[in-house]
Amino acid sequence: MNHVRSDRTPSGRTLLIRPALVLGLLWALFSTTGCAFVRGSYGEDVNQGDLSSIKTGISTRSDVASVLGAPDRIVEANGHEIFHYYHFDVKSGFILIFSRTNIKSDDIFVIFNQAGIVEDLVSGKTKPPLEFQFWPFDWPFGP
Repeated sequence: MNHVRSDRTPSGRTLLIRPALVLGLLWALFSTTGCAFVRGSYGEDVNQGDLSSIKTGISTRSDVASVLGAPDRIVEANGHEIFHYYHFDVKSGFILIFSRTNIKSDDIFVIFNQAGIVEDLVSGKTKPPLEFQFWPFDWPFGP
């Protein structure tokens, strides 16, 4: 005697095994995904007070290096040597399938003439520290 498997019960109702299985697998996936928060920094944070001691037309390469340390990059452009200092701060959060990443960067460029004297100092306004954000979107917890 052969037994045939059917999706119907003896009373004639359809079994809901497959949708329940799919919902169970989705629940397991989302409940084990969880969340993660990551923070990272790269480069040295430069104090604005250090920049005030660098004088245009007076300070030399060695003066700048003694105040700010070794540059992160040295670039040659149009007969000028440029010391580039930078600092990055990254905060990232993941909740289930949502994520949010914030990046803050500060850059300083010291431009020297051919004699090795500071010709120009370019720096952006120092940005405030990144705030902690639990939710990947502003709403409903932020402005």
